[in-house]
Amino acid sequence: MKQGLILAGEPMGLLIAQSEGALASVTGYDLAVAGAEFNVAVGVARLGHRVTYLTKLGKDPFGERIIRVLTENGIGNEFALWSAEKRTGFMLKGRVHAGDPPIFYFRAGSAASTLAPEDVEAIDFSSYSHIHLTGILPALTASTRAAVDLMFTRARAAGLTISFDPNLRPQLWPDERTMRETINDLAARADIVLPGTAEGKILVGSDEPTAISDYYQERGARTVITKCGSTGAYVADGAERYHVAGFCVREVVDTVGAGDGFAAGVLTGLMEGLSMRDAVRRGAAIGAIQVMSRGDNEGLPTPAELERFMKEADSTDE
Repeated sequence: MKQGLILAGEPMGLLIAQSEGALASVTGYDLAVAGAEFNVAVGVARLGHRVTYLTKLGKDPFGERIIRVLTENGIGNEFALWSAEKRTGFMLKGRVHAGDPPIFYFRAGSAASTLAPEDVEAIDFSSYSHIHLTGILPALTASTRAAVDLMFTRARAAGLTISFDPNLRPQLWPDERTMRETINDLAARADIVLPGTAEGKILVGSDEPTAISDYYQERGARTVITKCGSTGAYVADGAERYHVAGFCVREVVDTVGAGDGFAAGVLTGLMEGLSMRDAVRRGAAIGAIQVMSRGDNEGLPTPAELERFMKEADSTDE
């Protein structure tokens, strides 16, 4: 089996407001690319690892830009499919000086929403060591849900390490019950689950990391890493449990993408043979770096930038 990560999701065109205010009143936007799985892919590739992205795009300017950005970041796009009938999704994101920015999606009926099990058939999972999936793609349609289900099955049969981030998007689901049941069923089939405490409240009825860990481990997950915001993460790795502290940040500029950066740090750490504790610490560091940068993935570090940040944090703690 070759070392490498495969992901599946919906990258979108991202229009970022150039000034604060209601989205309806903003007069200028900057163009970028968004998507939780896309952010993870950028983070993993920027740290020097092989990563491939399965998606479906429309034959339009957003789709063309996404392919160009994937290529520029060294992300494999051999499984990026094209739809002649459907368009690439896009979204608007506001600018704020504190808290989470307002977001508005234009993704209903997008090309990615037509991903289906037959689109998974051509993938040779044995050429990868890890697969990362989230709860966003299965939220789109019945066909994307079936595609994700098949990816879990094929990845398990090929012996890949499966990581799963719930990444809740309630507005994409028909109702909360369907969201909760589907997400929890998928999480139970993963090796590594990456929920946040607020997601735990919705999915398992508790925001306590110990309760969240118990829930998913009892259902089959090997490792549960609960993200606890600025305080770090709580790790339940088999029978071992511990807390990994977060990193101090100079200023929180944009919280979007922090969890994706965290996932990229954990996955690359494990792919490099780090212990789970050290991999989670790397994830916490990248999450801290990301919140100090504008945009969804612009702050994701190179190896040198990550090493410098972690060394400076270590020297400050001494």
